[in-house]
Amino acid sequence: MVRIAIDPTPFHHDYALLDFPDVAARLGYEYLSLTPHADFGPFFRYPKADDALVAALKKRAADAGVTIPSLLPVQRISWPEEQLRLAAVRNFRRIIELAVELGVPVINTEFSGRPERAEESEDAFYRSMEELLPIIEREGITLNIDPHPDDFVEDGLEAWRVLRGLNSKAVGFVYVASHTFHMGDRAATLLPELGGRLGTVYTADTFDHRRSHGLRYISNPPGNEARIHQHLRIGDGDVDWAELFGTLKQIGYLDRDDALIVSNVFAEDEAADEVSRFQLQRLRELIG
Repeated sequence: MVRIAIDPTPFHHDYALLDFPDVAARLGYEYLSLTPHADFGPFFRYPKADDALVAALKKRAADAGVTIPSLLPVQRISWPEEQLRLAAVRNFRRIIELAVELGVPVINTEFSGRPERAEESEDAFYRSMEELLPIIEREGITLNIDPHPDDFVEDGLEAWRVLRGLNSKAVGFVYVASHTFHMGDRAATLLPELGGRLGTVYTADTFDHRRSHGLRYISNPPGNEARIHQHLRIGDGDVDWAELFGTLKQIGYLDRDDALIVSNVFAEDEAADEVSRFQLQRLRELIG
């Protein structure tokens, strides 16, 4: 049965880390996917959780009846500067330890390289994975990776080629709907290509920046290299949700026991409760 999880990012400023399971339960969610947080695994820095905090988080989740199916750390594992890449590998080793201690079987992440140094970033990624992949495989963790806008690989098919090159079934793909148009708007062809290696689907809407001759929205100065996307509630952007969920059904993803769909709307923190409940209901409709 498909699991629907909440990304607690909109609640980071109003609640403590240990309160997230209660927030998820109050909003009707049975699953909570942890994202970078100052008290657990901050962006690009060494994780700050110790054994006591992990134990407390496990207890709060159990008491709330909420399961943590995945972590989403972001570390510079593909960074072309060697010192920062080495730090990212060290940080990621600790993240794997935390996942094991929490009993979390899935880590979702990003490549975290640089598009203007794509060749060097790809080389850095493979060097990092030479060290991390044996640990991941030994611990029975699944690592899924998202080609995020402004990374060394943004196109979905090319990202899959990079991941396929690792030749490991422990590595899969994160499909982030709000990155649809940077990935090439190819859900109907990419998802069947991924097959069983599709690990997690993140669900928020976004505008197609390519529409209106590239003027769907405007970033100044003209011609700059900024990547812009949104994380809106489902239906507020240009993502073809019927196509996406129709394809997920077609490839059997919605029938998988390990299927994980995460709501990750970041654009309306002031209405986070309302949006979170809306997302849960809309996702149930799309799955059904």
